[in-house]
Amino acid sequence: MRKKYQGRLWFRVLVLLAVTVIYVVRPEQFAVLEPGHFFAGPSALHLLWIIWMGDMVLKLFPIPGTLALGAAKQLPAYYVPAKKPAKPQVQNAYFRENNRRALVVFMVWSFVGLGLAGLWKLGILGNEELLLVTVFFYVSDLFCVVVWCPFRVWFLKNRCCTTCRIFNWDHLMMVTPLVCVNSFYSWSLVVAASFVLLLWEYRVYRYPQRFFEGSNEALKCKNCTDLLCGRRKTTGEGAKKP
Repeated sequence: MRKKYQGRLWFRVLVLLAVTVIYVVRPEQFAVLEPGHFFAGPSALHLLWIIWMGDMVLKLFPIPGTLALGAAKQLPAYYVPAKKPAKPQVQNAYFRENNRRALVVFMVWSFVGLGLAGLWKLGILGNEELLLVTVFFYVSDLFCVVVWCPFRVWFLKNRCCTTCRIFNWDHLMMVTPLVCVNSFYSWSLVVAASFVLLLWEYRVYRYPQRFFEGSNEALKCKNCTDLLCGRRKTTGEGAKKP
């Protein structure tokens, strides 16, 4: 799984380079961001829209082997009841703290969005630049998974992506800059990403046992099969540094 995500990261880097080249060489392609232009004709940015929509559809209807457990743990098929579940008070304390930290991330990211909106309102950023920022966030998302995650280190304090409280917030965080852009292109992505996040939050509330390693055996380090952290699994010792 780690190799798959590394490959996806490099793909996203290429997408960023391609969109940057289009921004410089073929800026007229960004007309798709204008009201009424989405259905005017095909462009390279339509392909990007299809890729992003496809990613979100896979979050809702995952194909086995394509999603990390961090995203898939919301589903019943990935829930393995713990042999010795944590006490209810321990679980409740865990969820209270996790929800508090998630709220902090939401507030921080809201300030990021407000900052971008302010720059757009002042005319410093246009619709084209906001899409470039979105593609940059698209790359940053998997940088957090594969290389280093500031949200994990500074805010969430979780062990790894598998136990991440906000794993499926990624697409809404990515398309945050497009909230300012009044077009079908932007708002279709924002609405779809919002639905993915709301479904995730509903399942966190409705099925909390799926999201806690104290109640879901599959989330424990010793049972990890994704190894997104880059460590190798050794029998009887869980994940261990090489």
